[in-house]
Amino acid sequence: MKAVRLIAKTVALLLILIGLAATIVPHYLDRIYYEGPESGHYDGEHFFNPDGDADTLRMPRRGGRRGFLWSQLTGDDGRPDWPDTVRVDASRPAARVMGDAMVATWIGHATVLVQTQGLNILTDPIYAERAGPFGIGPGRVARPGVAFDDLPKIDLVLISHNHYDHLDQATLKKLWRRDRPLVVTSLGNDSVIGQVGVPATALDWGRERAIRPGVSVVVTRNHHWGSRWFADRNRALWSSFVVKLPGGNIFFAGDTGMGDGRWPEEAAKLGPVRLALLPIGAFRFVPGQMAAGSHIGPPQAVQIFERLGASTAIPIHWGTFRLSYEAYDTPPKLLGAAMRCSGVPGRFAAVRLGEPIEVAPFRAAGAVRTSDAAMRTCLDTPQVRALR
Repeated sequence: MKAVRLIAKTVALLLILIGLAATIVPHYLDRIYYEGPESGHYDGEHFFNPDGDADTLRMPRRGGRRGFLWSQLTGDDGRPDWPDTVRVDASRPAARVMGDAMVATWIGHATVLVQTQGLNILTDPIYAERAGPFGIGPGRVARPGVAFDDLPKIDLVLISHNHYDHLDQATLKKLWRRDRPLVVTSLGNDSVIGQVGVPATALDWGRERAIRPGVSVVVTRNHHWGSRWFADRNRALWSSFVVKLPGGNIFFAGDTGMGDGRWPEEAAKLGPVRLALLPIGAFRFVPGQMAAGSHIGPPQAVQIFERLGASTAIPIHWGTFRLSYEAYDTPPKLLGAAMRCSGVPGRFAAVRLGEPIEVAPFRAAGAVRTSDAAMRTCLDTPQVRALR
């Protein structure tokens, strides 16, 4: 066993050295994914968060880049154990869901199939066994809740940014060959998607793409960053999305930190949010942490839900790939506690991978806004402190 660990650490060290070496040859690894006029979030070369990038640039743990990469590759940092695999009862969705009825199926990580108005919409589809380049990266502990071959014909794909756990080129290539869906993303990611022969419509924040009369997609702001390599950081934009629909909108947060916290209200101005797809995992890198600069945790997911004025939410971005240090089931447990601290108990659907959920019609909620201080005070309990 010691020999296996030594070999694993040696391999990890070599990978770190290769990665660090890559940072001194940006002419080789850098990519120009987008060229266009400067804006309030683009300086002519790189995109940035208008509400500040300090929290997305900071390493989530002490020890700098080398220490973080070492702990990620080896798991040698005292993190709680995760299961090697979890049970998934996969399903086979209907071919179509017509009219104002809406059915959502969480497939895994940030991949959700939403069916309504005769449209099949797929968010950040990833079917890869590992979330990373060259087969290197966190491995999948939960198989997809819908097998790829059981997916209905996909009409619309939303790609939030270019990180490997959200932009899976192999899956997009298979979808394109099979279904020829419309792929909508934010600026620059069309270049990455196009590397495998898949055309995509890339839009800036606030821009809209009509799908058909009464249905459109708006690319909206969130708070994150993008990169495929070590030296191409923020060459492509990150985003959330609003799908505008007659029976109430869908909001897909993508991958995001809280930032200034105003972007959910910007999305809410586009119309009532019937369904919000909100991340709750990959937020803890030190004991007790409730959120990271680039990833909201469950308490902030509840606050975003409140600011959206959403009717129903599905928690995503947890329990598929291990990207941080919290225990496997900490995100849903902490979400339950945060919901009890707010005025929205029960409004997050208790979803299992592969389980089709019938989304209720939009129902306006009362104006609720749980403050950071109130949330922290309410969550300061022995039960929450015991969550690793």
